[in-house]
Amino acid sequence: MQFTFTQKRAASWVFLGVSGALLVWLLGPVLTPFVVAAILAYALTPLVNWLDDWGRGRLPRLIAVVLVEVLFLLLLLAFMLLIVPILLKELPQLREQVPVLLDTLSASLKPFLAQFGVHLQLDLVSIKSFVLKYVSSNVGDPFGSLLTSLRLGGSVAFAIIGNAVLVPVALFYFLMDWSRFVAQVLEFVPPRLRQTFDSFMHEADLVLGQYLRGQLLVMGVLSVYYSLGLALFGLDLALPIGVFTGLAIFVPYLGFGLGLILATLAGFLEFAANLGPARAVIMVTVVYGLGQLIEGFFLTPRLVGVRIGLHPLAVIFALLAFGQLFGFVGVLIALPTSAVLLVAMRRARGAYIASKLYQG
Repeated sequence: MQFTFTQKRAASWVFLGVSGALLVWLLGPVLTPFVVAAILAYALTPLVNWLDDWGRGRLPRLIAVVLVEVLFLLLLLAFMLLIVPILLKELPQLREQVPVLLDTLSASLKPFLAQFGVHLQLDLVSIKSFVLKYVSSNVGDPFGSLLTSLRLGGSVAFAIIGNAVLVPVALFYFLMDWSRFVAQVLEFVPPRLRQTFDSFMHEADLVLGQYLRGQLLVMGVLSVYYSLGLALFGLDLALPIGVFTGLAIFVPYLGFGLGLILATLAGFLEFAANLGPARAVIMVTVVYGLGQLIEGFFLTPRLVGVRIGLHPLAVIFALLAFGQLFGFVGVLIALPTSAVLLVAMRRARGAYIASKLYQG
């Protein structure tokens, strides 16, 4: 059986695509830090180029790369350090307020369940003793607990530390030679497809730029909103928890969930003794419920979603799929990668509608 040139070419592209996808799937854990570094380099290269142009040749690119990467790492460290004042205040409060919270919970839960014929008997003394022992041991010796966790999960800890070292190193080389890497990738594109490829990359670049700018605006607005909302309810840790929640929105769902947990715990610990736990419940319900409405129905659709065009179901599927392939890092890159795939799907749909196969 003889195959035409078009059939052979299509089979070759299918074979290359399947082989590439299989290779990515098999090497997923190894490729993850390089993928992260490449995405960061794509986002930070314009700033490096701006410094390079601003220096007009007097500022070596090496210095520009180091300045940009150090600034990025400092911002990332500052974001991570937002959690420190929260833990330093909440952990001692947890030890003091656990008995009060357990007593309040027992006093509220027993009458409520009794209405349904359920008579609950709790051994509060044993529960308090167990919880206080656990909390005291972790508060008193946090470094010992951390070392124990690292010993128990040695392979996970090694992977985290390895990626924490490898990503900045890979990012440095990507920033230094980004133009050369892009040129080498372009060499694999056949000349007859170069115009189509350049057009696709230009459209994808516009979509990603809109996504990043919109996401930064959403993060900034939500950081201010959550900080002010929690402060109006009198929460002492309103600023760090509010800023953390707003910035962590960059990680869909997970960032909001962590902020909600921190705010709820801080509210229970701070309000339990004087104002009662109901104030904490009202605070997180109002502030975080309204925050989700503002983000989901106003900020994200207007600042991010309109021009990208990702449906909520597509967002959920992308998060699950990329999380399955690349783990936590996959959740981070799911939406920008999906935006690029959406551009490809638009192109494929247009080509299909214009084809003889569709028109008959």
